[in-house]
Amino acid sequence: MALASIRIVGPGRAGQSFAQACEAVGLQVDLLAREAAVASAASDVDAVLIATPDRAIAQVAQAISPGDAVLLHCSGATGLAPLAGHPRHGSIHPLMALPSAEVGATRLRDHGWFAVAGDLAAAQIVDLFGGQSFVVDDDKRALYHATAAVSANHLVALLGQVERLADQVGVPVQAFLDLARGSFDDVVAHGAVAALTGPAARGDHATLEAHRVALPPSERALYDTLVVAAQPRAAQPRAAQPRAAQPRAA
Repeated sequence: MALASIRIVGPGRAGQSFAQACEAVGLQVDLLAREAAVASAASDVDAVLIATPDRAIAQVAQAISPGDAVLLHCSGATGLAPLAGHPRHGSIHPLMALPSAEVGATRLRDHGWFAVAGDLAAAQIVDLFGGQSFVVDDDKRALYHATAAVSANHLVALLGQVERLADQVGVPVQAFLDLARGSFDDVVAHGAVAALTGPAARGDHATLEAHRVALPPSERALYDTLVVAAQPRAAQPRAAQPRAAQPRAA
């Protein structure tokens, strides 16, 4: 059955992003505060989306009386167990940052990727957004979310180190960010092994040690960790091959 209406519990950045995106694709939207009386939240709508912090999902789900509506959450790290008291339940996690309602609503409808599980209503919402969905089972949720953290949060932390070091060298940080963008594009096109360059890829230990000496002590641990991570990849065959297109999963 096609979705026509959705009630969203939690008016934070995720909740407001989903509310604006759902309205933009023609759904009737009702946005509730987490503290509101939610017992009847599953009445008179097709779907209820819990958009609260992860620690509150189970409590909110238990407070909602089971009804005909499908109950969803949008957490990346949480499985379906907290929703088990509802006959129809699932999850939809946008694999993207939602820094504000306006930016988030735009990204949700910008052909992005979503992890879905459970009821098919989750994939229906992804289709309405024009996105791409893949299924993540509960036993892989923590690993999936850790991978998301590495690809987004850890990348930002690494670029923070670039900002600090560029300031000490006296070179515009944009020059290094352009270098990083080129490497990112190479990974997208050919994979991480083929994209790896520099002294770690060449096994140039003298240059690596010169780097360590030049780096401020507070910056060496991260540098050393990444050199260690790069070395096994440097030992693999590195002929550039176009990355195979990823099929869409529902």
